[in-house]
Amino acid sequence: MSRAHRALLLSLAFALALLPASAWAHKESDAYLSLRTDARNPKMLHGQFDIALRDLAFVLDIDANHDSELTWGEVQAQRDAIERYALAGVRVKGDGLDCVLHPTGQLVNAHNDGAYDVILFDALCDKEIPNRLTLHYTLFQDVDPYHRGIVTIRHKGVTASAVLGPKATVATLDLRQPDYWQQFKSFMVNGVWHIWTGPDHLLFILSLLLPAVLIRQSRIALAAGAGSLADAAADLGTGWLPVRKLSRAMIELVKVVSGFTVSHSVTLTLSVLGYVNLPSRLVESGIAISIIVAALNNLHPIVTRRAWVVAFAFGFIHGLGFASALAGLSLPPAAMAASLGGFSLGVELGQEAIVLPFLPLAFLVRRTRFYQVGVVRWGSWAIVAIATLWLVQRAFDVVIPYTGFLTPA
Repeated sequence: MSRAHRALLLSLAFALALLPASAWAHKESDAYLSLRTDARNPKMLHGQFDIALRDLAFVLDIDANHDSELTWGEVQAQRDAIERYALAGVRVKGDGLDCVLHPTGQLVNAHNDGAYDVILFDALCDKEIPNRLTLHYTLFQDVDPYHRGIVTIRHKGVTASAVLGPKATVATLDLRQPDYWQQFKSFMVNGVWHIWTGPDHLLFILSLLLPAVLIRQSRIALAAGAGSLADAAADLGTGWLPVRKLSRAMIELVKVVSGFTVSHSVTLTLSVLGYVNLPSRLVESGIAISIIVAALNNLHPIVTRRAWVVAFAFGFIHGLGFASALAGLSLPPAAMAASLGGFSLGVELGQEAIVLPFLPLAFLVRRTRFYQVGVVRWGSWAIVAIATLWLVQRAFDVVIPYTGFLTPA
């Protein structure tokens, strides 16, 4: 077995042993709850609740024959159980009084990341719908700490929206004048959690930043012994020289992050607005490929001076991945701007909260064998191994034995 093969296997074993299961979900659990008032009945709200069938199958015994393939017949057979479970996770209150939820129908709809069960229901309140409604959202609270419900309420041409989940279960929405600042903050928090609970994008950025505190030198230059730093690098056998100043590494960081931000913002916006729509499997596979390419570049460098170009190029496919968190969101321009702007800022804040502390720490240890060999070389091999596993599972929609904990059921 070659050294490269041994390195790959050891890296994979290391990654599987140390990395937390919940961190590797490639598609977060999202549901979409929409409500609209009835002009003919001031006490009535009409609702639609879209929940991924894969998420429902995790908590309910929908797959009767256990063949991992859900049919309409199996869903219909569990209709009552699905409605009870789903509607128990939602409370609508007006003036402090609960509105009673009554299911009125159920169907299946295709989203870009798979099939969703669609529950139609009415919410009947004791008196006329007030100007402010309070929603309590606890769906999947006991099984998935990262689940999110994107809630939208429409009333006489006014649309209000919020993101709820286990960490933010209650929202009060004004039906007269929506609070766009509150909506902005809600989606900003959603963006932060999207990054922190979905490490695909962070692994890509990290792959590009690992050599940010180093300079790649050719073997010939190293052999010539271009000073003490070159001799040190040659002794380590890494082919990397440490940068002399933190400012140089910081400039590289700014270039990489800026390139990534510009390109992913373009496709995020185009996708949410409906101009670009690619299958989730293609997008997620493309993200895995981008991680592999970025990490392999650390091991066998092709791009050594302009990592921001790689970040910019692959940022377009990552933007489509970000957009999956807002898929199905249909809002008027002002509300869409608040939601999209807040989510985009949250993505950046979540990214910077992890990336910025990394740089000074890497700068301090950049000359050591621990960093150049242990972190850059072996860390890159581990990233390649994990991303390759993701690619196989996403591209072929298979679960590799004994690695099922890396992806959601």
